[in-house]
Amino acid sequence: MLFAGSQLRIWLYNRPCDMRKSYDGLSALVKGQLREDPLSGALFVFINRKGTQMKILYFECSGYCIWSKRLEQGRYHTHPGVDEKSLLQWAELRAIIDGIDTRTVRYFKRYKHPIIAPDGV
Repeated sequence: MLFAGSQLRIWLYNRPCDMRKSYDGLSALVKGQLREDPLSGALFVFINRKGTQMKILYFECSGYCIWSKRLEQGRYHTHPGVDEKSLLQWAELRAIIDGIDTRTVRYFKRYKHPIIAPDGV
């Protein structure tokens, strides 16, 4: 199950993804294209070319999990960037899942607590 957390990293793959990929294919995409560790506990979001299907790959303590959703109507609205990946906030992911076009959302300034690495760096 997906849980929101302030320390949770969410990566959106900005290229269309083949939704026939499963655990091994998506984790290879994370390693090869996104250059991230699929075992890190981060969420990796993939959307197909039509924008009608989404898969989220993540690793829990005992194995990989995939959350998947196919829309019967409409599309997921993302703002593909020049980079292959973009970092999302939990609210942005919820907005995309709920059908909100994040390009038209106005964000107001909020306090953000600095994240300190466990090794003190």
